[in-house]
Formats: sequence, structure tokens, C-alpha cells
Amino acid sequence: MRSWSAPTFPALPGESVPLRLYDTAAGQVRQTDPGPTARMYVCGITPYDATHLGHANTYLAFDMVGRLWRDAGHEVHYTQNATDVDDPLLERAEQTGVSWQQLAEREIELFRTDMEALRIVPPREYVGVTEVVGGVAELIAELAAKGVTYELDGDVYFSVADAPKFGQVSGYSEERMIELFAERGGDPGRAGKRHPLDWLLWRSERPGEPAWDSTLGRGRPGWHIECTAIALDNLGAGFDVAGGGTDLIFPHHECGASEGHAATGEWPFAKFYTHAGMVALDGEKMSKSKGNLVFVSKLRAVHDPMAIRLVLLAHHYREDWAYVPAQLAEAEARLARWRSAVGLAAAPEAGGLLAQVRERLADDLDTPGALAAVDAWAERALSGGGSDPTAPALVRDLTDALLGVAL
Repeated sequence: MRSWSAPTFPALPGESVPLRLYDTAAGQVRQTDPGPTARMYVCGITPYDATHLGHANTYLAFDMVGRLWRDAGHEVHYTQNATDVDDPLLERAEQTGVSWQQLAEREIELFRTDMEALRIVPPREYVGVTEVVGGVAELIAELAAKGVTYELDGDVYFSVADAPKFGQVSGYSEERMIELFAERGGDPGRAGKRHPLDWLLWRSERPGEPAWDSTLGRGRPGWHIECTAIALDNLGAGFDVAGGGTDLIFPHHECGASEGHAATGEWPFAKFYTHAGMVALDGEKMSKSKGNLVFVSKLRAVHDPMAIRLVLLAHHYREDWAYVPAQLAEAEARLARWRSAVGLAAAPEAGGLLAQVRERLADDLDTPGALAAVDAWAERALSGGGSDPTAPALVRDLTDALLGVAL
């Protein structure tokens, strides 16, 4: 599947700072330690509606991870999927009277446009699930050969009893897992299952639903196994970061981690499981089911995309926060101040600012702290302080490369 165009950004002088990142499985901030090539997988959208601020919040968080690694001299091998066949997509297509293929294609193209406008660096591989159904089926067959699956009325399930590490990503109790499983696409109450938390790997063909021929018969993959197969195929086990929103901690990342462990024998499947917070509107989490979405495409039709990016950067990526329109006005004012400051012929020395921004971002992506540092420099510059003719260009470069904000 086609990705989107990559922004270009300058190399910066001086020394970078190693990135420390929160690992959900460990429950603490730890230093990342990638090799020459840092490997990251971020779960993509199910394209049954347009990109909202919650999506943008997640993908910007992991864009920042990649920017910090690149600043440290690493190549970044980033893979993302698009779940272009799934129950919510089929339901929305039926409701709107368009084919599920047309709906997915339309919303994926809008997503690409939104990501490009926000200067999100694209993945090296952007993979639609419909492109890899055969490979997913092969992985399921490998798991079956290892004895960790069973069939139920033609469907294939992963047996949680054969997942010795299950629960180590989320740390949730079994009671909490069953509760979330029911809320997030699982089927804990299905008759015939060995355990309520056993999860679906392969859904055999149903009348009126899309299905593919495979070694497992006609059907389509379950949700979690898709990401496991795509990550293994492109990154291999033991990659550096698996990312997504906090709603993916369970069941998605929990199940995927056990699938990867069963397939390869390696643990952990990802060195870090890192999650972005949820964005709310009017006191409720932004979600398609509630219809309380703020769409990126509608915002950028009337606002500078860099202001939208600054709205997101003003919140720590792990924070749950509520969007209000006043935040965009504040971001536009901030953007105007920064642009005025870097437009000066001379300004206060900026080498210290670069070091401060690097330090803040390396500390679990403290973007509010980084913005405050640039704000302080811009205030000094606009008040007439400083005589360094190289400083405006350096600040323009650092906001571009590290924050993704083009001034």
C-alpha cells in the first residue's frame, strides 16, 4: 500500500541525548537502546471514518520517537498497518450504502493527506491487511502446528492457557481483562470456547462477508494476529517499540505479544510497549461510536496545520486531555510569535536552547517542556535581546527537526 510523502528536515549540530521512554509492561520510564537501525511498529487505523485528533495525537507521539532517534544518528525502520477489513468497516459501509473497499480507500487517502499536512514522517512499510491475508493464514497455521490453537465451528482461536506470558504487557487482573475484552471486540461469552479470554485468529466465511481462500479454508484474519504477522514479516521479533493508544494495551497488544512469543520463542516480542493518552471532547473520550469527533481535515481547512501540531505538542503524549477550540487560538498565537522571532536578523544565542529542547524531549517526550523553552527564547528575542545572527536559523532548524514544526 502506498504511504505518504516524507518531510525533509535539517541535521542539527551538537550532541543528542538518548531517548528515555515509558514502557507499559515495565511500568516505568527506561532508556531506549536501539541498534544502528531502530525498529518501530505502530498500529494503524481502521478506515471507516476520517482522522480525528485522537488519531493525530497517537501518530504524532511516535513521530516524535522517530525524530529523536534520527537526531541520535539511527536509521528508523517504521512499519504501520491499516486494518482495511474489519467488522466496524463492514458495518459502516452497509450503513452508508458504499462498498467496504471504496470506504476504506477513501478514508485511507484522507488519512495520508492529514498525516502529510501534520508533517508526520511516514512508515517505511504501510501495509493493508487485505494485502497480507495469505501470510497471516500461514502464521496461524504455524501456531496451530505448535499446539496453541483450537477450532470452534470452523473458526480458529488462540488458547490463553498456552500463553505463559499473557498479562505481562497490561498487568491487568483476569476480571479486568474479561471486562475490557467484551468492550473491545472480544467474545468472552461465546459458547464452546475453552476460556473466556481465548481470542479469534481466523474467522471462517460468513454469508455476505468478504473472505479469502487460504490454507485454513475461506475466511479472514482476526484483529490481533494481523499486526503480529505484519510486524514479524517486516521487523522481526524483539523490535524496539510497539506503539498505539492506551485503548490498545488490552486486548490488542497483550494478545499480539503472546502470539509473537508463541511463533518465535522470543520474549519480549517488543522491547517497549508505549501508549499515547486519549483525547476527549466535552468530557468524553473522542470516539466514532459516540460521534464526538474533531476531524483533522476540517481543522486544517481553516487553520494552519502547524498550529494543529502545536495543540498536540502542548500535551504530554501519555496525558488524557480534553480539546477545546481555545487551544487552537493559543497555538496560532504561539506559532506567530515563533515565526516573528526566527524572522529577526539577530537574536539571543540558541545553542543552549537546542540542548534544553533535546533534554526535555529525551525525558519521555516532554513536549510541553520543550515548547516552554522555545517560548522563553522567543520572548527574549522579541523584546530586543541578543545579537547572534545565526540564532534565528538554528531555532528554525531545531523546531523543524525535533518538533516537526515548520516556521
